[in-house]
Amino acid sequence: MGKIKIGGIMQSEGRAILRVMSVPERPDVAGIILKALGSQGINIEFLVESFDLDGYGNFTLCIDQRDLDSALAILDQVKQAIDAKAISYDPDVGVVSVFGPHFREKPMVSGIMFSALGDAGITPLAISTSISSVSCIVKAYEIDMAVKVLEDAFESPFGVKERAKEY
Repeated sequence: MGKIKIGGIMQSEGRAILRVMSVPERPDVAGIILKALGSQGINIEFLVESFDLDGYGNFTLCIDQRDLDSALAILDQVKQAIDAKAISYDPDVGVVSVFGPHFREKPMVSGIMFSALGDAGITPLAISTSISSVSCIVKAYEIDMAVKVLEDAFESPFGVKERAKEY
């Protein structure tokens, strides 16, 4: 079996990851967090929400590094209102994405992507998918290696598309 054909690979550098952790399950929490950040012009590039066995929510957000201090100040203000137990962050990460089209008809894309990254010793800090892309956050120093192993793992018609690399 040959390599799976994809539309391409993108990378986004100069990012920070934020985690809002152990938030009691309530229907308004996501709105409170996202509205507070958005009202101050902070764009969320990547968002994952999950719940643990005790029913607490955990939000993982990826933003531009330049917005980190402002985002931390905002989250510190809403932390008590949403009853979050902790806010953590890593100021130096990036996003690597494999994009389609038609990933609905290619169920092996995610498995190949994360097997290739794992074989290279790269641990995703967060994973997000859509019908046409699979993305993950990695440490900034691992971005170039992540792109290389993904270029080797898939058949892509184009080289890597870099975006948002301005600092």
